[in-house]
Amino acid sequence: MFKIKTLWILPLLFLAANLPLMAQSETAPAIDSGDTAWMLTSTAFVLLMMLPALALFYGGLVRAKNLLSVLMHCLMMAGLASVLWAAGLYSLVFKGDGGWIGNLSAAGLRGITPASVSGTIPEPVFVMFQMTFAIITPGLVIGAFVERIKFSAVIVFTVLWSVFVYAPVGHWVWGNGWMMSAEVQVIDLAGGIVVHATAGVSALVIAAMLGKRNGFPNHVMPPHSPWMVVVGTGLLWVGWFGFNAGSQVAANGSAGMTMLVTHLAAASGTLTWALVERLKTGKTGIVGAATGTIAGLATVTPASGVVGPAGAIALGIAAGIVCYFACSLVKGRLGVDDSLDVFAVHGLGGIMGSILLAVLGTSAFGGFGSFDMGPQLLVQLKCVGVVVVWSAVATVAIVKIAGLCGGLRVSPEEEETGLDDSCHGEKAYHV
Repeated sequence: MFKIKTLWILPLLFLAANLPLMAQSETAPAIDSGDTAWMLTSTAFVLLMMLPALALFYGGLVRAKNLLSVLMHCLMMAGLASVLWAAGLYSLVFKGDGGWIGNLSAAGLRGITPASVSGTIPEPVFVMFQMTFAIITPGLVIGAFVERIKFSAVIVFTVLWSVFVYAPVGHWVWGNGWMMSAEVQVIDLAGGIVVHATAGVSALVIAAMLGKRNGFPNHVMPPHSPWMVVVGTGLLWVGWFGFNAGSQVAANGSAGMTMLVTHLAAASGTLTWALVERLKTGKTGIVGAATGTIAGLATVTPASGVVGPAGAIALGIAAGIVCYFACSLVKGRLGVDDSLDVFAVHGLGGIMGSILLAVLGTSAFGGFGSFDMGPQLLVQLKCVGVVVVWSAVATVAIVKIAGLCGGLRVSPEEEETGLDDSCHGEKAYHV
């Protein structure tokens, strides 16, 4: 009889013993296996964008005697940015509550273990995903200084630019810096400001300071391998799904919509550029069409979390028109030898998308943004303006420092020979 009467106590004892575990499960962040799998995939996609996608895209656009130098720049930047990210840049971007820069509490990735969690994914996965952005962003600038820069200058530039341009701007926008304060709330899902505006503006500055290639603009310097450009473009197009949709940091409907609008902007950018080129020159070039693809992708990047399909197509059309004419404006009117049109395509595209999202991301244009057009437009303009000025001023200082550390430019003889042989002692082709 006593045993029967005391049986009711057992569930209470079990509940009391497990209350601490239950409370912990409610407060501790839970890792979602679907989100984690998607982020692992997205990370691989974004790294693919630098190696080999951007390397092939830029490599095909230069002359054959400079192909290996472009590949070398991409490879070395990937290595440098990765080590810098682990050493302290990740911490400066994502740790701390400072409005202008983070702290070094996670320098050397201290405290980050397999059990560390960021949202619904392991923090090591988040670290690696964001590292791929830190890799490809300075890589975009390569297109501005190809065929004439010293290899040592590339190394110095990469280190200083990553520390003094990418890290602060990344913290302002993605690391709860001042651009994400309650008073500002900028929108930049995947890097129209952090990636494309910084790299594009810096590209224009370094190209102007470095000077024109010998023979520019009188001598024709055609791409040595258009097929290589197209292969690189295809890989970039696919990799961009990880770039944009991966920035939702979840395997959900928002990521699906982001992937859809990314693709539509790339498609409309491709078609528009090809049409404009046909109307202007009477020809439809494959290098031009591929450039239109990249312009559409760069332009939709910041807006891909708020625009709908119609807005994405509009952004692609705008990119195909504006970026096309910007290429000739930079090289012709301004006389700046931004060799592979980094500012016109990436910089201007990213800036344009960062501003137009305040319009096209509203419900009136089929968007999904929960903001008022006017106030958000002012926020976007303010933040873009600050980043443009910061990137330009910092790049001037960085280029001057790089010049003091061994010089910027190869000799005219080395430039004539080609950087593959003069800087690296190798040749891409032996015939």
